Amino acid sequence: MSEQEGKIEKIVTEAQWTTGLYDCFSEDISTCCFTWFCPCVAFGRIAEILDKGETSQGLAGLMVVAMSHIGCGWYYASLYRAKLRHQYSLPEEPCADGPIHFFCCACALSQEHREIKHRGLDPSLVFFCVLPLQLHKGWQGNINKGLSTPPFVASGMDR
Repeated sequence: MSEQEGKIEKIVTEAQWTTGLYDCFSEDISTCCFTWFCPCVAFGRIAEILDKGETSQGLAGLMVVAMSHIGCGWYYASLYRAKLRHQYSLPEEPCADGPIHFFCCACALSQEHREIKHRGLDPSLVFFCVLPLQLHKGWQGNINKGLSTPPFVASGMDR
C-alpha cells in the first residue's frame, strides 16, 4: 500500500469542523492517545501554532499546568479553542468553549489537534522546549515546509 493510499482524505469545508468532538477513537488513535496522556504537550503544540510562533510550546504547556493548579487550566485552554474557531470560522458546538474544556478537555484537545492537521498545519513539527531561545520552533517548521498559510480564513477574520 502506498503512503497516499494509507492516509484518510478529509474534505475541509469552511465554517465546519472536520471531525466531531467525540471522534477520538474512531479516526486518529495516535492523536487521541497523545492528547489523553500528554495533554500539556498537546496544548502547547496547539497554542504555538495558533499564536504563529509567538508563544512557545513549553511556555503554553507550563501556563496550562500552572493555571490547572488553581483550577483555571480549562479556562486558559478554552481561550485557544475560541482562537481556533475564530481563525477558521468554526461554529461553537456542541456548546460553548469553556464547558467543553471543563467537562471534556482531552476530547477538546484531540479535536483541536486533528483540526489543525486537517487544515494543513503539522503540530508534530513543534518540539518541546521551555527556553525562550529555541533552535527549532513548530511554527517555523511549518513555514519551512510551506504550510504557513491556513487554507480557509473568512474575510475580515485574519487579524
